[in-house]
Amino acid sequence: MKISVHRVDTTLPLPEHQTEGSCAFDLIARETTVIQPHAVEFVPGNLIVKVPKSHALLILPRSSLYRKKSLLIPNAPGLIDCDYCGPDDEMKIQVLNFSDTSVTVERGERIAQGLLVRSDQAEWQEIERPQGDSRGGFGSTGHA
Repeated sequence: MKISVHRVDTTLPLPEHQTEGSCAFDLIARETTVIQPHAVEFVPGNLIVKVPKSHALLILPRSSLYRKKSLLIPNAPGLIDCDYCGPDDEMKIQVLNFSDTSVTVERGERIAQGLLVRSDQAEWQEIERPQGDSRGGFGSTGHA
């Protein structure tokens, strides 16, 4: 699938899948960002992406983000819609520093990953009553 992308800073590389079997591609920081203890910051992701219609781009943490950087993506997965692609719509990765010390994300550092997923819009059809049996609510399938 070919995806139209604009790099805000063309000296940084295009996103890439790190291995042949990678489902997601890495997103890198456009500028060095310091995240204070227990604070939320936005790390510029350097890309404006034209997500294809009937798709969404999910922004996910890299598996090492928590362990190596003490950072979480509090709204994970982040969501980029197909119409978020204007000239000022650079992807930003929201991060939360849960540690007691400042954390620095360096320019060019792989900070998150993007995953393209199919996303059809629903056409709602209201019914008179629900069909089927009730299951018992939240957590009802895991009785020990």
